[in-house]
Amino acid sequence: MICVGATKAGTSWLYAYLRRHPDCWLRSIKELHYFNTVQNDSFDDQITQRQAELARLQARGDAPRLLARQRDLRDWLTVLGARGADDDAAYRAYLHEGRSAQRVVGDVTPAYGLLSVAMLRRIATLGADVRMVYLLRDPVERLWSQLRMNARRRIKDPAEYERKALKLMDAALAGGEERAVIRGDYAGAVTRLDAAVEPQSLLIMFQDELMSRSGLERLTSFLGISARKFDTERRVHEGAYVPLDAARHARAVELLRPQYDFIAERFGALPPRWQRNLQVGVLT
Repeated sequence: MICVGATKAGTSWLYAYLRRHPDCWLRSIKELHYFNTVQNDSFDDQITQRQAELARLQARGDAPRLLARQRDLRDWLTVLGARGADDDAAYRAYLHEGRSAQRVVGDVTPAYGLLSVAMLRRIATLGADVRMVYLLRDPVERLWSQLRMNARRRIKDPAEYERKALKLMDAALAGGEERAVIRGDYAGAVTRLDAAVEPQSLLIMFQDELMSRSGLERLTSFLGISARKFDTERRVHEGAYVPLDAARHARAVELLRPQYDFIAERFGALPPRWQRNLQVGVLT
């Protein structure tokens, strides 16, 4: 199972659910970034980042959880050292290392939603039974969530959080923050996925549906695993909330209207939450 996005659309929740599921085996690194590293030939950067992450973990001590994470990072550095020149054999071996009777292994990396058709097809043909998942969140909510996350990472003083988040939204509305905006290009991602993946091997779900009993049943049926209860109210890595005022909300809707229109045409009626957010007002 490879989840290819979208960013801030429930992928951390999905990872937490599958990692706790007895039928699944996912390593402790959620976002491997393997295929975008291959596509961009950015192995040196990835190796440097992972080595720094390993050093930070080693400095934190030797608790069992930290040692397990360190082991996974060392294994992953070995994969990166192969630089994709082995027909992805090291990557596949990494996913399976430590697995016992679990039916599903996986990688949850939202950045894969930006990959080319050729690279998505490479994922789809990794093995005899590769299933891919793509999650959709209301476009304005998704963008606002990502910009808040970016703001939190860029400030030193927590008191600056709200001001920074709104400043980033203003930048996005003015044509900036392209890396955040493009992560919500559902039209581009879905079009590429449709071209690269056989329909029976691709599950595209609304976040609203995923976090429901019927949605979990649909997901687990697609993956061929047993349905397990999970806290559908739990939010993972959502961060502190800042309301988005009516004026910015209205401008964000117009910026992202092509995404609403594409999804409505592709899937029919939009979820109620999406329909509500299309109305001008405060995003709460």
